[in-house]
Amino acid sequence: MKVVLELPEEKTKIFRALLQQLKTLAGEQIRSLASLGGHIVSRGSTWDLNPVLAVGNSVLSLASKDGTRQIPLNDEFLAGYENADLKTKEIVVSVLIPYSKKDDFVSAFRQAERRKNALSVVNSGMRVLFKPSTDIIMDLNILYGGIGPTTVSARKSCQRLIGRQWNEQMLDEACKLVLGEISLSPSAPGGKVEYRRTLLVSFLFKFYLEVLYGLNKMYPAKYPDLSKKNMSALGAFHSKAPQGMQTYQDVDPVQPPQDPVGRPIMHQSGINHATGEAVYCNDIRAVDEELFLAVVTSSRAHAKIVTIDVSEAFKVPGVVDVITAEDVPGKNGTEDEQAYAKDEVICVGQIVCAVVAESAVQAKRGVEKVKIEYEDREPILTIEDAIKHNSYFGKEKKIEQGNIEEGFKSADEIIEGEIHIGGQEHFYLETNSVLVVPRGEDNEMDVHVSTQDAARVQVLVASALDVHSSKIMCHTKHVGGAFGGKVTKPAIFAVVAAVAANKTGRPIRFILERDEDMLITGGRHPFYGKYKVGFTNDGRITAADIESYINAGCTLDESELVIEYVVLKTDNAYKIPNLRVRGRACKTNLPSNTAFRGFGFPQSGLFTESWIATVATQTGLPHEKIREINMYKGVNLTPFKEELDATNLVKCWKECMEKSDYYSRKTAVEEFNKQNYWKKKGIAIIPMKFSVGFNATLYHQAAALVHIYTDGSVLLTHGGIELGQGIHTKMLQIASRELKVPLSYVHFCETSTITVPNAIVTAGSIGSDVNGKAVQNACQILRKRLEPIINKNPKGKWEDWITEAYEQSVSLSATGYFRGYVVNMNWDTGEGQAFPYFVFGAACSEVEIDCLTGDHKNIRTDIVMDACFSINPAVDIGQIEGAFVQGIGLYTMEEIKFSPEGEQYTLGPDTYKIPAVCDIPEQLRVYLLPNSRNPIAIYSSKGMGEAGLFLGCSVFFAIWDAVAAVRKERGLTRIFTLNSPLTVERIRMACTDQFTEMIAKDKPGTYKPWAIDIA
Repeated sequence: MKVVLELPEEKTKIFRALLQQLKTLAGEQIRSLASLGGHIVSRGSTWDLNPVLAVGNSVLSLASKDGTRQIPLNDEFLAGYENADLKTKEIVVSVLIPYSKKDDFVSAFRQAERRKNALSVVNSGMRVLFKPSTDIIMDLNILYGGIGPTTVSARKSCQRLIGRQWNEQMLDEACKLVLGEISLSPSAPGGKVEYRRTLLVSFLFKFYLEVLYGLNKMYPAKYPDLSKKNMSALGAFHSKAPQGMQTYQDVDPVQPPQDPVGRPIMHQSGINHATGEAVYCNDIRAVDEELFLAVVTSSRAHAKIVTIDVSEAFKVPGVVDVITAEDVPGKNGTEDEQAYAKDEVICVGQIVCAVVAESAVQAKRGVEKVKIEYEDREPILTIEDAIKHNSYFGKEKKIEQGNIEEGFKSADEIIEGEIHIGGQEHFYLETNSVLVVPRGEDNEMDVHVSTQDAARVQVLVASALDVHSSKIMCHTKHVGGAFGGKVTKPAIFAVVAAVAANKTGRPIRFILERDEDMLITGGRHPFYGKYKVGFTNDGRITAADIESYINAGCTLDESELVIEYVVLKTDNAYKIPNLRVRGRACKTNLPSNTAFRGFGFPQSGLFTESWIATVATQTGLPHEKIREINMYKGVNLTPFKEELDATNLVKCWKECMEKSDYYSRKTAVEEFNKQNYWKKKGIAIIPMKFSVGFNATLYHQAAALVHIYTDGSVLLTHGGIELGQGIHTKMLQIASRELKVPLSYVHFCETSTITVPNAIVTAGSIGSDVNGKAVQNACQILRKRLEPIINKNPKGKWEDWITEAYEQSVSLSATGYFRGYVVNMNWDTGEGQAFPYFVFGAACSEVEIDCLTGDHKNIRTDIVMDACFSINPAVDIGQIEGAFVQGIGLYTMEEIKFSPEGEQYTLGPDTYKIPAVCDIPEQLRVYLLPNSRNPIAIYSSKGMGEAGLFLGCSVFFAIWDAVAAVRKERGLTRIFTLNSPLTVERIRMACTDQFTEMIAKDKPGTYKPWAIDIA
C-alpha cells in the first residue's frame, strides 16, 4: 500500500482498484492467511480480485519441472479454457500487474449481502482506455463475477463499443449490449435473478460516471463537472468503528458499597469466555471408552421409509454399531416428535438412524454408507400450500374487542394488504452438543448437555430408556448461546445419544457440525399476515381485522404457544378500539420451527408497524404522528382485557424523541434527500409494548439451593441456565445482598437436575425474575437462621458467625422456592391476565441507502428502555444491545432459502449472514428510563432478555422511509409493501429506475425457481 501511494496516481489505477476490493474481501483473519495465488487459481465466480486483475491485463508466471512460462490472466483463463489454463503440476510463481496509463480508467465493484466477510452477489472489474486527451474508446474490458459458474466477460459488447465517445448514447447502447450478451437463467443457482441482472447495468452506470468524473479532473476545460444528481452515485459505503453510549441511573448514594445490586458488575464468566477457559459441553475431556455418534438424516421432505440398509456401514473400520428406532427400549421421543424416524420421514433433515464409532471421522464415514430407500409422498412446504390444503396444528386462536363492522363503517378510508416475514436461524456459537456417560450400575446415566431446559432432557431420556427420572442426572455448566433454539431440540438429541449409550454400554459424544445443526433444527417461524384497516382522515384507526399465519414445520413443537403470542401481542403499543385478530399455525414438511427470542412478537410487531406505516402514507401525515395518536396512554385494557398502565410507554416515546433529536434530524434527512438522487437517507422512530413471561403460572415457578460452608464461602445453584445472558451474575449479586457478604464469597458451579429438580425452562425473559426470587428466599431463610448468632455478636465477622452456627448445629443449607406469577388466559372467551407485566421502549434509527445497489449503512440508533430498577445495568444493556443487533439481522439481512423439494440451502456462514461489526450503527446509544419501578418483580426490576430485538425494526422502517423518498421523487406509487428481511435485493428492486426497467422479467410459473418463498 505504501508503494502505491508513493507512485504517480496514473500508474496505479489497477492497484487502487485491487486495494478497494481488499478492504471488504472476506475478513481480516482470512486475508492474513490466504494467498493471492490461491485466490486466482481457484477461480470462484464470486472472487473479487480476479475480474480486476483480468481487465488490467495481468500475467501469470508459471513454473513446473518442465520449465517456466507465462500466460495471460484473462477471461479465457478465468473460464477454465484448456488452452488458457495451468497444466498439471504447474504452480503460480508470480503475478505481473502492469502499470496503468494516463488515459486508463479502472474501477472495481462488488455487492454482497453483508459489507464484510461475505461473498459477493455480483462483482465486477471494468477498464477503459481512451485515445490520448480524448473520450474516444480505444480499448474496453468488462468482467462480472456471480453471474455464472465462472467469471464472465462482456467481450463482444466491448468490441462493438470501441471507437465510440464516452457519452449517454454510448451508455444506453452499452447497457443493452451487456444485457444481451450476458444472460442469467431464471432458475440460476443462488436466485436473486432480477437483482443480479440489474447490478450488471447499475455497476456499468457507476463506472460510466466514475470515468466522466475522472475525465473532468484530468481535462476540466474539455469535460464538464458531474451534475449534483450524478455525483451522489459515486462512492461506496465504508464502515466506521461503532461508538456506543450507555446511560443508566446509579444506585442510591446511601446503599452500602458492599451491596452489588444495581451496579454494573462484570459478567461472572466474561473473562473465561474471552480467554477460552470456559468449559462447554465439547470441551469436557475425553471419557474412557467413549464413542462418537453421527446421524443419518432424511433427504426427502415427505416419504415412506421402505428399507434401511446399514450393512456397508459396519464394514467401515471403527464403526461399532448403528442405532435405529428399534433400539429404543421406551418411548421414541414425544407424542409429537420422534427421536428416530420410524416408517416415514416428514422433513429433510429428520434423524433416521445413527452410527457410533471410535472416532468422529469414522462415524461420518459410516453415515455415508447407510442406504435408505424411500417412497415419495407429496410435501406441503409453504404457508400458501398449507392454507390451500387446510393443513394446521390445533384450532384457530382469536381475540376480539369492540365492534369490527361498526368500526369500519365509521372509517373515512379502508386499506387492505399483506406482508411476508422470513424465518431466522438461531446461529448460536455453540452447536447442539451432548455427552452421555453411563454410570455402570442401576441404569444411572450422566447427561452433559447444551440446553435451556435440563428438566425436559431428563424426562425424555428417562422415558426413552424406560427408567425413572431420578436415574438420569443432567448437567449444564455453560451454553454457548441459545436464543430459544435449545428449548426442545436438545432433549431429542440427548435421547438419540442416550439410546446409543444404553445399547453399547459406553459413553457417547454427539456434537453437531454447523451444517447439520442448521439442517436438522428449525428456527424462527416464517410469517404471513393479511390486514384490513379502517381509519379517519386525521389518522385515527377505527378498526383492524387481522389474519396471521406461521409456518410451524413438521411437528407442533412450540408453535401453538408462538401463534398464541402472535395473536396476543399484535396490538403492540396501539389502542385499536375495534380489533379482531385470528391466527393459525401451518403444518408443513419443513424442519420444525421452534422458540426464538421474542417468541412471535418480532413478527406480529413488524406486521402491525407495516400497516401503521401504510395508514400514515395514505393519509399523508407523518408516520410518528400516526403512531403517537394511536398509542396507548394512561391506564387501559388490552384486547384480551388485561389492565395496562402505559405511562412509561409514553415516557419512553417522549424521551426517545428528545434524546435522538428526532425532528431536527428528520429535517436534515429531508434536506439530504433533496440534494442526492442516487443515495437517500431515512429515519424512523418505533414504540414498543413487550409482554414478559408465559401465559401459564406453572412456567413461572423456580427453586434454588444455597449452601454455606464452614469457611464462610457460599455455593449457589438454581434452576436457571447460563446462556451467556448473565443470569448467574445476577443471582450472585442477589445472594450477596441478601446474605450481606462480599460478592467474592459466593460461587456458582453448574445447573443440574441433581440439585434443583423440575426446573422450568430458561426463557421468556423471566429467568432472572423467578430464579432471583427463589435465591432470595433461600438466602433469607439462611439469614434468619443466623440472626440469633449475629445479634449476640453484632461486631463479629461472617466467618465467626458461620463457625458458631455450625457448632450450634444450625443448618447451613436451604432450598428457596418461588411459586410464580399468577397468570391465565381463557381462549374460549379470548380474555385473561395473560402476562405478569409489560416492558416498554422506543428506538429511533437513521440509515442511508444506495439506490443503485441496495446497500445500506446504519448511521445511528437511540434506544430508550423501561428497565425499571436494573439489578445489573451492564448485563441489561448488553442484552438490549445484543437483541437489537439480532433484530437488525432478522429484519434486514438473515434469509433462509429452501429448494422446491424442501431442502435448505443456507447451512453455514458462507450462505447465511448474521450481523457483523460493520452492521452495528456507527452510533448506538442506550438509555434506561430513570425513576421507574416494577412492584411485582424482585427489587423492582424487569426482564430485558428479549424486548430489544423488536426495536431492530426501527432500522427496517428507516430504510422504508428512505425507499419512500426515492419513490416519491420518481413519481412511483405512494403505497408499497416491503417484506422482511429487507435485503440488498429488496431495497434495490424497490428503488425502481431505468435500470430495473430495462432488464428481462420472468413470468412466474414459466420456470422452476431455484428457491421458494416458504412464508
